Amino acid sequence: MVNFVLIAVCILAGMIFKATKSIHPDAHKGINTWILYLALPAVSFKYLPKIHWTAEMLFPITATFLTAVFCFFFMMFYSKSKGYSRRSRSTLELVSGYSNTSFIGFPLISAFYGESLLSIAVICDQTMFFSLSTLGIIAAVRGGSRSGQVSAKFILKRLITFPPLVGCIAALILSQFIDFTLAEPFFDKLAATVSPLALFSVGLQLKFNGWKKLIPQMSVSMLYKLILAPAIMLGLALLVGIKGNIAKITIFEAAMPAVVTASIIAEQFRLNTKLTNLTIGFSIIVGFFTTAIWYQIIEFFF
Repeated sequence: MVNFVLIAVCILAGMIFKATKSIHPDAHKGINTWILYLALPAVSFKYLPKIHWTAEMLFPITATFLTAVFCFFFMMFYSKSKGYSRRSRSTLELVSGYSNTSFIGFPLISAFYGESLLSIAVICDQTMFFSLSTLGIIAAVRGGSRSGQVSAKFILKRLITFPPLVGCIAALILSQFIDFTLAEPFFDKLAATVSPLALFSVGLQLKFNGWKKLIPQMSVSMLYKLILAPAIMLGLALLVGIKGNIAKITIFEAAMPAVVTASIIAEQFRLNTKLTNLTIGFSIIVGFFTTAIWYQIIEFFF
């Protein structure tokens, strides 16, 4: 319950501060810089060293990547049918293909399944984060360029200089040689700032004027994120014979609303931040209801 209240408080605080002009109009840029360069890398150092890798963990890893890949093709066909620009298509890919696996996912999994299964959720979260840092950034770079075409060298440069991805790779490598136990309290404090600051940043950028014009794009984004994505993962689990808690948590995480970090990336690469922020906000609200339905569906099959 505390997490749900915090979501509402952080977003509303951002909206109120902006409406009353109590904060600089570009304050969200400074907040986003903190999240990208410090808080998100700390998340990798907090969780990755603790993960025990097994063959069964290939399913949540594969499923999380496939959620983004299927979104790419879904939005490609949809955008072509509607005649959308490369920028609009990239925005839809970014806000629809990646789940809020931690801030929304973790408390919901604890509520529905218990905290003991958060170890599986961490795998989904870090894989989502890695796919967002690679596939998501590639989509953002392509959509943010005027021609829609960028060289492989340019994309590679943006990838290897993207702080969260650098942090993710560093955590994987350094944890093999260094014991970060003593530094855990430090990483905990930094990682704890991600969700409230990211949600506050969304609130600062959130505008409801003109939302009716974006209903088609928002609807198709939430259709994929909240319904089609978990349905595809459910079918995949049944197809390959994955059962038990790993299947349950992987599908449940795929049903989470849009990840808040998508708003930061959209702003950084000059995509449609209005569509991104509105979709994130509405998907969080709608997602509370759809995840409860998905819990019943998952329990029926597994």
